[in-house]
Amino acid sequence: MINRFSSAILFGATLLSILFIYCNNPVKKVKSTPTLSANKLLHPQAIKGAFSGQTKIKFDSNNVNIFLQNFPKFKDYAKEISSFYKNRKYAFAWYDEKGMIEPASNLYNRIINISDEGISKELPYKEAFINLMDSAVETIDAQPTVELMLTAQYLTYAKKVWQGVSEKQSLSIDWLMARKKISSQQLLDSLVNGKSILENEPVYRQYNLLKDYLKKYHAIAKNHEFAIIKADQKLYKLKDNSPTISAIRERLFLLEDLSENSKSNIFDTSLLLGIKSFERRIGRKEDGILNSALLAEINYPIEKRITQIIVNMERSRWVPTQPQGNYIVINIPEYKLYVYEQDSIAFNMNVVVGKNEHRTVIFNGDIKYIVFSPYWNIPVSIINKEILPGIKKNPSYLAQHNMELNNGNIRQKPGPNNSLGLVKFLFPNSHSIYLHDSPAKSLFNENDRAFSHGCIRLAEPKKLATYLLRNNPVWKNTQITNAMNLHNEQYVTLKETVPVFITYFTAWVDRQQKLQFRKDVYQRDSRLAQMIIEKPGI
Repeated sequence: MINRFSSAILFGATLLSILFIYCNNPVKKVKSTPTLSANKLLHPQAIKGAFSGQTKIKFDSNNVNIFLQNFPKFKDYAKEISSFYKNRKYAFAWYDEKGMIEPASNLYNRIINISDEGISKELPYKEAFINLMDSAVETIDAQPTVELMLTAQYLTYAKKVWQGVSEKQSLSIDWLMARKKISSQQLLDSLVNGKSILENEPVYRQYNLLKDYLKKYHAIAKNHEFAIIKADQKLYKLKDNSPTISAIRERLFLLEDLSENSKSNIFDTSLLLGIKSFERRIGRKEDGILNSALLAEINYPIEKRITQIIVNMERSRWVPTQPQGNYIVINIPEYKLYVYEQDSIAFNMNVVVGKNEHRTVIFNGDIKYIVFSPYWNIPVSIINKEILPGIKKNPSYLAQHNMELNNGNIRQKPGPNNSLGLVKFLFPNSHSIYLHDSPAKSLFNENDRAFSHGCIRLAEPKKLATYLLRNNPVWKNTQITNAMNLHNEQYVTLKETVPVFITYFTAWVDRQQKLQFRKDVYQRDSRLAQMIIEKPGI
């Protein structure tokens, strides 16, 4: 994996920079209980203070082995814990001369409320942790067991919340994109250096944006019935009067598509705008047509939306935290390509992705070549399933489709009817995936655009070619147009490769701070939900 992926990844699709708001008031040190921590400690995102750099208060090295014997589920971290305290000469990290430091209480608060992170499975030894923290006194008489429990819980929390499932598990559900790496040693180095990693979480910013909406949706599920809204007519339009309209209005208000709820039964302009907002958030055409299909979307169970948020929070754990440089992102469920320059969207376009039986692969690479007026070297699978049966029915099949034999293979010659269109973009990979033009322009206007054999078709390929060649004085608009309309294939090697990331997010928060949902076109959400949620909603 090249270094650029480590520093320049990912996902842009309609993403919003988030500023953490830190409280300036220090937390009063108190005995910690679950209720007390939830009410008195800082907001989970507002962690202040560095870890203790004191060197005077120490404990006996034998306490490490005793602790691991008493709490064997932490033995996976035995090497890191032992090395950490040996380097510190067994000085306490979670205490200073005044007692337990603030990050200890904040870590405790997070672990007690770990469900806020979209995690249904509790961390090990939760009850023992509560008892230890509840009995801890904040004096210089620090307790080695409490100290070691905090460090072990810190490492466990970091692995669960900031990294997610193992890479082996994500590979098993076909996530082939490079994953963020955080070693236990890196986490412990933050303690050694006196820097609170809790203050600047190593997670992609979408994670906390989705986390905020998870809290909102949990509140909706808890405080509102969210019953199925039944239609009393096939279609609703402006000025219609029905109790169903009032129920829809209330639902859209709860989902933040309406800023206020007038409780009116009349279909008015404000409701129309709310409907269009909802349509926009789920990727439908904003036509404001309130029919049975749209009502079914409005009735989508809140529990399933919660699961969808949790699943995409998990995916957000996998991607690097700070995208940099110029890069391209394709989000499969959104059917969109985004071009980013230093994390700002330069432009976007609609795309067509693979059918369910020909799924586009989730991975990353580097665009290296532009091919103008390309041949289409037809894959063997398509030859066997489509071309050969066509030839059997029609001996003139190849000529009629502008195809020819080439060294025992079949290819389609360049031209406006070529299945790859007038240009393609190559980023060498083992999946035989690339970006290309398409003569089937009407497909880009469809809501659901999974029609290809796996490669990605672009609605505006010339725009992308012009962008990639913008710094090459040889390639002006006229030259690009001419090259796209030749009868001979022409390769152009880019002076600088451009990272491209093909990803899969069915929920995210856009730059207007609106929660977006898309259909799980490849049924990947349910597989991941089963992996991370005890009772998944989908």
